[in-house]
Amino acid sequence: MAQIKLFESNQIRSIWSESEHKWYFVVEDVVAILTDSKDPKQYIKRMRLRDEELAKGWVQFVPTLIVPTTGGNQKMGCADAKGLLRIIQSIPSPKAEPFKLWLAQVGSDRLDEIENPELATQRTRELYKLKGYSDDWIEKRMRSIAIREELTDEWKERGVKEQKEYAILTAEISKATFGLTPSEYKKVKGLKQENLRDHMTDLELIFSMLGEASTTEIVKIKNPMGFVENQKAAKLGGAVAGNARKELEQKTGKKVITEDNYLPESVKQKRLKNGEK
Repeated sequence: MAQIKLFESNQIRSIWSESEHKWYFVVEDVVAILTDSKDPKQYIKRMRLRDEELAKGWVQFVPTLIVPTTGGNQKMGCADAKGLLRIIQSIPSPKAEPFKLWLAQVGSDRLDEIENPELATQRTRELYKLKGYSDDWIEKRMRSIAIREELTDEWKERGVKEQKEYAILTAEISKATFGLTPSEYKKVKGLKQENLRDHMTDLELIFSMLGEASTTEIVKIKNPMGFVENQKAAKLGGAVAGNARKELEQKTGKKVITEDNYLPESVKQKRLKNGEK
């Protein structure tokens, strides 16, 4: 996907959803670029007539959002990356082929990983390496992923299932560990849609792991059932890491939390230009 620059085009208007933590793109803009159509609205109408299944799910794929434009705010049909890729499948254009090939490759990779789960870990390591992360950092990040999976498995067994509940419990651990929720932490680092942990320093990752590993151990011993009881355990687990962080900061005189991130320099410059952190 890194080879495909469509979503970086300045011709495509986009809007960031704070509640969902993801980007939405104006569908008309994408269709106009991929088809060279002078009337993307009509093209979309014909496309929906052609693809009945796409038409059935259009409301789910393309919610109407308020988008800032040069002429003021307008209500426009938008889609997230997943929705756009589904729409692109219905566009018979040479410009859409790279996306279709990429989708086919992703599907093939996922099937391979189902047969051999170790491939997923190997590919994750390779991706981090390509992004320029050090081997030492990658090892910590991979360990943090394993610790996170162990914790979520324990939550599942105890009646915590909804994604919203996962997010709240994660925020409780983070708040007790760092004094910040993940969304607050991302603002400190100048992040938007990026994964917070992919932009943590070694020490930040270590304390993040300690908070979740401590919560896992408390959950195993106390066996809390349901969301409310697990919320209490999350606060206790995070406090273990939080106390350790404070002690280290007191002894070193240096804060664990930093503004450092691993954003590409081009992205940093663009956000600075736009008046963002």
